[in-house]
Amino acid sequence: MISVSRQRVRVRRSGERGHADHGWLQSRHTFSFADYYDPGNVGFRSLRVINDDRVAPGKGFATHSHRDMEIFSYVLEGELEHRDSMGNGRLLHPGEVQLMSAGRGVSHSEFNPSRTAPLHFLQIWIQPAERGLDPGYTEWRPVPGSEAEPSLLVISPDGRDGSARIHQDALVYRIRLRTGESVAHDIRPGRGVWLHVAEGELDWDGVGLAGGDGASTEVAGTMTLAASGFAEALLFDLR
Repeated sequence: MISVSRQRVRVRRSGERGHADHGWLQSRHTFSFADYYDPGNVGFRSLRVINDDRVAPGKGFATHSHRDMEIFSYVLEGELEHRDSMGNGRLLHPGEVQLMSAGRGVSHSEFNPSRTAPLHFLQIWIQPAERGLDPGYTEWRPVPGSEAEPSLLVISPDGRDGSARIHQDALVYRIRLRTGESVAHDIRPGRGVWLHVAEGELDWDGVGLAGGDGASTEVAGTMTLAASGFAEALLFDLR
C-alpha cells in the first residue's frame, strides 16, 4: 500500500484539548465531554472519549452508572482500583487494560488506592455496534516477554491474539517504541485511524507528535511511526 501523505493527517495538539480541574483530578479531554463542548471535536467514527486523567493519592471516581458504551482504561502510572456491579474488583498496573461493556447498564468506581503516589491513566469510550447488550468485563495485559514489542493488539472484536473483546469493529494497538525504532500499520479502505500519543515523541510520516497529541486519517495506505526516544501511544483502527 502507498504511504499516507502528511497532508492527509489531521493533528489535535495536546494544548487544544479541553481541561477540567477538580482539585483531586486533572483531566484533559480530546473530545467533547461533560461541561466541555467543542463542535469540531465530538468524536472520531465510533471513538467518543479520550480522557487523560491524573488522580491524586487516595482519590477517585465514586460509584456511578453507564449504559450502551464500551469503556476501557489504560494505566500509564500508578495503580487503578476498579469495582463494579458485576462483582469485579481488580487492581491494574502500568501497561494493563480493563474493558467494561456497559450494555443495558452497569455501575462502577475507579480509585487511586495509594496514599502517596499519583495515578495517570487514559479513560476511553467507544460506541458499541448494538445497544442493550449484556454487561461484561475483561482485562488485557502483555504476555510475559512481549512487553517490548513495538505494536501489540490490545482490543479487537473477536479477541484474537489474546486481546480483550469489544462489541464494535475496532482494533486498538499499544505502540511502544525505543530510540530509533519504527513500526508500520496498514490502513484498509473504508477505515480510519486515530493515534493518541501518551508519552514521548513520535514522527508520523513527517508529522511530529508529542505527549498528549492526537492525530487521525481516513486515507488508505501505510502509516509509519518512528521514535527519536522512548514513546508510547494507542492506535485506534476503526470502521
